[in-house]
Amino acid sequence: MTWYTGDQFYDTALIGGFVFAGLIMLASLFGQSAYGRFGGRAPGVSFPPRLGWMLMELPAPLVFAIVYLQGDNRGELVPMLLCGLWMFHYANRGFINPLLMRVFPGSKASFNISVVVFGWIATGLHGYFSAAFISQLSPQFTDAWLSDPRFIIGLGVYAIGFTLNVHSDAVVRNLRPKVPQPNAPRYTIPHGGGFRFVSSPSYLGEMLSWLGFAILTWSLAGVFILLVTMANLVPRALATHGWYKKKFEDYPSDRKALIPYVL
Repeated sequence: MTWYTGDQFYDTALIGGFVFAGLIMLASLFGQSAYGRFGGRAPGVSFPPRLGWMLMELPAPLVFAIVYLQGDNRGELVPMLLCGLWMFHYANRGFINPLLMRVFPGSKASFNISVVVFGWIATGLHGYFSAAFISQLSPQFTDAWLSDPRFIIGLGVYAIGFTLNVHSDAVVRNLRPKVPQPNAPRYTIPHGGGFRFVSSPSYLGEMLSWLGFAILTWSLAGVFILLVTMANLVPRALATHGWYKKKFEDYPSDRKALIPYVL
C-alpha cells in the first residue's frame, strides 16, 4: 500500500505504527507503564532503573544508524544535520540521563521487562521511520529547508522542549544527594523551573521536543513518535500529579499536572 512516500514497505509499516500508538493509548487507560514510582508491584522480571532505561532506548540509535547509512541522501547537509539532532536527543535520553540518575539506596529493581519490550517496538519503529524518511524518502531536505519557516519554528519548539526536559530532570536528580544517604527521604516535592507550574515538566518538555521534531521535519515519522509519547506520558502525568497530592499534604494547590493553568 503506497499512500504517503510511494515506498510500499514504509507506508504499510507506518500504518502499523499508528495502530501501535492507538493500542498504547488504550492500554494507558488501564494503568501506567511499570517503571519508577509505578513499577515496584508489576509481575515478571524487573531491571534497575539505569539499566532498564538504557535497554529500552537502545534500539532507537542502532536502527536509526543502520537505516540512515543506507539512504541515498545520507551525505547531504540537511539530512546530516537532522541525523545529528536525532542522535543528540537519544544520547541524552537513552544514555546520559540514565547514567546521571541518583538511585535511592536499597531500591529494588523497578523497571519491568514489559516496558522494555514495548519500548523496543516504539523506539525501533521510530528509528526506522525517521531515518528512512530523512536519508531516503523525503524530497524536501535540500539546503533551502534550513530557511523554511517549518524548520525554523520546529527547531525553536524543539529547543524549548529539550531545555525544559533537561532542566526538569536535573531538578529531580538534585533532590537526592550525590553521596547516597540511607536515612534521607526517598521522595520530596520538587520546586523551581517548570515545577512552578506543573508536576511533570519533563514530560511536557519531551512532548514539546517531539512536536518540534514533527514540525521541523514535516513528517508523519515525527507525528508517530509524538503520539506514542503523548499516549504514554499524558496519563502518567495525571497519575503522578495525583500521587504527589496524595503523598504530600502541603503540595502546591495551584500546580497543574502537565499544561500550565490548563491541565
